[in-house]
Amino acid sequence: MKMRELILFVALFTAFTSFAQKTPGLVPTPPLGWNSWNKFGCNINEDLIKEMADAFVQNGLKDAGYEYIVIDDCWQVARDSKGKIVVDSVHFPSGIKALADYIHSKGLKFGIYSCAGIRTCQERPGSNGYEEIDAKTYAAWGVDYLKYDWCNSSGIDPVKAYTDMSNALANSGRPIVFSMCEWGNSRPFTWAQNVGHLWRTTGDIQDCWDCKREWGGMGWVTILDMQVGLEKYAGPGHWNDPDMLEVGNGHMKHHEYVAHFSFWCLLNAPLMAGNDIRNMSDSTQNILLNKEAIAINQDKAGIQGSKVYDDGDYEIWSKPLSNGDIAVIFFNRNEQQYDFPALWKKAGIKKNMKVYDIWQHKEVGTTKEMQTVTIGGHAVQFYRLSK
Repeated sequence: MKMRELILFVALFTAFTSFAQKTPGLVPTPPLGWNSWNKFGCNINEDLIKEMADAFVQNGLKDAGYEYIVIDDCWQVARDSKGKIVVDSVHFPSGIKALADYIHSKGLKFGIYSCAGIRTCQERPGSNGYEEIDAKTYAAWGVDYLKYDWCNSSGIDPVKAYTDMSNALANSGRPIVFSMCEWGNSRPFTWAQNVGHLWRTTGDIQDCWDCKREWGGMGWVTILDMQVGLEKYAGPGHWNDPDMLEVGNGHMKHHEYVAHFSFWCLLNAPLMAGNDIRNMSDSTQNILLNKEAIAINQDKAGIQGSKVYDDGDYEIWSKPLSNGDIAVIFFNRNEQQYDFPALWKKAGIKKNMKVYDIWQHKEVGTTKEMQTVTIGGHAVQFYRLSK
């Protein structure tokens, strides 16, 4: 056995016998929350985060099931003489523990960010080599969720790096959800089921339909295509993560955001809002607070939806639910509206079933009656079928 293979085996064995046993049951369904990065980047401070926690409650996100408030990069500036991470005292003068306490007082959970590299993506101190001290610090502050990035990681083995932090969290004395943001480079879905609770499958999402950036960012439809075949790796307690939501950030049309949110629900993706939830339009609020769509995402069976039919611009995706219902998305990639054949059998529908429209919030017929579906351009029809 070669040395690299031996290191990989030891890392995986350690993860399987440590983390899974010490942190069970943290995310039996995909986590729901909000992350600061997509809207605010580095422009964050404690007042902003407190306002987000207030808006969570006032605008109905807490009642809809969202619970995590996650600070992304730029809260940290240095390490002290003992190696402990130093908080940006200008933007977070009360410290992280006080902020976590405030969020907990709202009945919410608090998340923070670090990186498996020597520096974060914004050149702040990373956690490589400081996993134990950082995990204990996060636990002392009352952290409930860690997003762990992959910048400035040249020469670092991802399995070892993520396993090291995984074990440090498991030994921190506090249950902390571990969100691995390795961008899918090492196919973490094949090895991380007992290392992290969720793992990114792709590069960063962008607020667009199918754009691609030179540095690796991409639109949500491009990310959607990269989820095909990954459904077998996900389930209760361990989730594929196609990245955060862009709903409400202003660069797509309403029906495109509806399609984006629908698919993230069908895929059992973590639903981490990335907009300014203090100032949401009615249309944005109606998307993020659609409890019937969220129920598909939070179904206790934890079966990730998958593509069952592909005819170019026309696709069908389906997801079995715990009570025998089936969630189905009919997807039109074209910019023009079309009438498509329903092809219920392709979605696994063999008997006549009632069809409930997730976005119209009403029953619209039966599978026997509905032989075609009309889908607008760049849009979906999202149904829940029942006997």
